[in-house]
Amino acid sequence: MLRRVNNSVLELIEGDITEMATDAIVNAANSHLKHGGGVAGAIVRKGSRIIQDESDKIGYCAVGEAVITGAGRLKARHVIHTVGPRMGEGNEDEKLKNATVNSLKLADREGLESITFPAISAGIFGFPIDRCAEIMLENIIEYLSGTTGLKRVVFCLFGRDSFDVFQKELQKQLPE
Repeated sequence: MLRRVNNSVLELIEGDITEMATDAIVNAANSHLKHGGGVAGAIVRKGSRIIQDESDKIGYCAVGEAVITGAGRLKARHVIHTVGPRMGEGNEDEKLKNATVNSLKLADREGLESITFPAISAGIFGFPIDRCAEIMLENIIEYLSGTTGLKRVVFCLFGRDSFDVFQKELQKQLPE
């Protein structure tokens, strides 16, 4: 599913984020940037240990912030690591907004033209997928409506259920 926002394309696909060939993929990381399990672990296994080594040199990323490393053997050139909120820690909506927008700003600062996001915090961090879709899409649409060098923003969603939630929310926010 595609939508045009200003000079950019916003796209939803169902798939494996480690297979994306955009300039960067976003990793929903933990604050200590230890990529052992889940999608973060898959990114390191497929991309190579260099992603973890570069993350170890950075050492820490606060909730709502974003940092960048190389992508090793992945099709993407970079991995942007952002830390989303855990449900129950407080102020989760604002923290998810910050994780999303700070990832976009970092991509712009690095001169990237394309980026792929997962549904940040909607896995083991327990953030409700419908709220995740609403907040992330709203903030990405707002960001792309301004001045940006990003030409393509993709959501790569794991599983049909997640894709359907994001598709429904995108149709609500940007009707055809």
